[in-house]
Parts: sequence; structure tokens; C-alpha cells
Amino acid sequence: MKITGIELRRIAMPLRAPFRTSFGVETARDILLLRVVTPEAEGWGECVAMSDPLYNSEYVDGAVDVLKRFFIPALPERVDALSVKRALKPFKGHKMAKAALETGVLDAQLRTAGQSFGSFLGASRDRVPCGVSVGIMDSIPQLLESVGEFVDEGYVRIKLKIEPGWDLAPVRAVRERFGDDLLLQVDANAAYTLADARQLAKLDAFDLLLIEQPLADDDLVQHAQLAKQMRTPICLDESIESVEDAAAAITLGSASIINIKPGRVGGYLEAKAIHDLCVAHGVPVWCGGMLETGLGRAANVALAALPGFILPGDTSASRRYYATDITTPFELADGHLDVPTGPGLGIDPIVDILDSVTTSSEWIKF
Repeated sequence: MKITGIELRRIAMPLRAPFRTSFGVETARDILLLRVVTPEAEGWGECVAMSDPLYNSEYVDGAVDVLKRFFIPALPERVDALSVKRALKPFKGHKMAKAALETGVLDAQLRTAGQSFGSFLGASRDRVPCGVSVGIMDSIPQLLESVGEFVDEGYVRIKLKIEPGWDLAPVRAVRERFGDDLLLQVDANAAYTLADARQLAKLDAFDLLLIEQPLADDDLVQHAQLAKQMRTPICLDESIESVEDAAAAITLGSASIINIKPGRVGGYLEAKAIHDLCVAHGVPVWCGGMLETGLGRAANVALAALPGFILPGDTSASRRYYATDITTPFELADGHLDVPTGPGLGIDPIVDILDSVTTSSEWIKF
């Protein structure tokens, strides 16, 4: 394809409720969207970087800068998603900015070809089971009320954010209130060290699906040591930024489950490669989320329909985070979301809503 131009659009999306993790509290999302325009189609990419470099080193202003100064000028005259990946490979880091650009090009490419994201990636299902991530609360009664609402809505799996001082008690309370049949897992977002191994091992009593990213993101060795001291499976998130990282984690025994977030690994082509590697080694994967709008959610749901995604992901319904989404909202039905079947993402922004939440827009002409 030949690109006519790319729009960088910033939008402000207030969350329905504050979302607290071990590294901070979010009350709103400052989101960068890319609109890739060709003579045949328009494609959308959503950058999942946060406003501040807390989840990882990336942040929205940095993504805008690297896209304008380096990534967009590096694109070849005629592009597809694979050529974008090749053109950006020499640049270090900035995986979320790379993913947004690659996704926008891929969306335009697939819309032109009349092919859906799910078909392109190799989806084997038309709907995916959905879990929900529950942030750290001010009290256990507040947590139980929130979890109860999500269970009543039909979510098939609950994930609790934990940190030192907020781990055993909330997990015990949720397990006691909702019983052993509830699929339950926890996410530490790298809040612990190996010195906490004895405390973390106490989580084994609660029959969890997994503990996600308990230790530092740059330490596969200590995760492997922790895995020997726990029965609960260890899942890696922030540690996995490429298929090479996934291969190292599997070889070392650092993880027996991997969370695949396309933004974190640089795009859906790399996400698919990690999926294929894990399937070849018998390692289950699931699709994580970064509080995406309907645009990012559509692509994630398509990815989560691949055969290796055997655990429910954080592909929650739109209303989990946003009172009003910028697309037709994803609605939960029997604990599942339908995989879009239209060309590309299979979903478009609603222009009036998108305009109402836009804070800035810049057009880069080719």
C-alpha cells in the first residue's frame, strides 16, 4: 500500500472508577490513536502507553515524539505490516509505539483485502471467554462488593491486583466468599522480591490459576528460583517483550504460563510468533489488557481467539472501564465476547463521540 498520510490523535477517556495497581492509580486515560490513510482504506492503531512511565519505560508523549521523529519517517514508500516491522527493527525499545503504527497499517491492509484480524491471525473460535482485572481497594468489603458485581455480570475469571500488605487477606476473603469453583488469579506487577518467597508461597493454599509477574521484570533467573518454591504457576507479563524473551523464560523455567499483550511486545505479528512458540512448547497463553478502547479491544479479542489462548484473558466488556466507548461497545454475553468478523478490526470509531473526547490532532502528510 501507499500511505497518503497518518493522523496522530490524542483523546481523553475518564475511567468509570479509579483503577489501582501496585505501581499507581489511574482515573483517566490519555490515549494516542493513529489513523493510517491510504487511497483504498483507513486503518486504526491504539497506543497503550500510559501517561507516565510506570508500567514500563514508555509514556504517551514519548510515543508521539518517537513516532514523528523516527518511526514514521522510516517507513518505506509502499508498506504492509511486515515491512513496518522490518523498518522499525533497528530502533531500540518503544514497543508500544511500534505496535500502534504496525496495527494501523495492518488494519488498513486487511480492510483493503476484505480480511478480518481474526482470519489473518489464525483465530479458531468466534467468541472468547472473558476475565476481569480488579484493582487494589481501600477495604476488603469494598473488594468483595466489586468482585460480586463482576461475578453477577458473568465474568468467568477474576484477577486480583496484589502488593505487599494486600495479598493473603484479600485473596482469602474472595475465595471464602465465592467458593472454590471461581477461577481466580493474582497479579503483582513486579511488586515483590525473592525475599518474599515464603509469603508468596502461602498463596498456594487458595488454588489459584496463576500468580502474574511477582518479581522484577528484568529478572528471569529469580522467577525460576521462585517457581521451585511455589505450587501456584508463575505467569510472566512485563518480562516478556519478544519471542526471544518468551523462549528464554520457557528454557529457564521462569514461567509456565505467559500473558501476551500485543502493545508490550511490539505488535500483533510478534504476539502471534510468541503464541506459536508457546503452543510448540505446551505453554498456555492468555491475552492481557491495557484498558483499551473498542479499537484496541477488537484486535485483542481477535488475538485471544487463537488456539493457544486456553485461559480467559483480560478482554473485558467496554463498560468495565468506560461509561461511553468511542466505538460500538463490546457487550458480555454468557461470559464471552464475540470476535469481530468485518474487514480489518471489524469496528470503527463513532465520529461524534471520538471528536468529543479528542484533545489534539496532527496530520502527517506523505
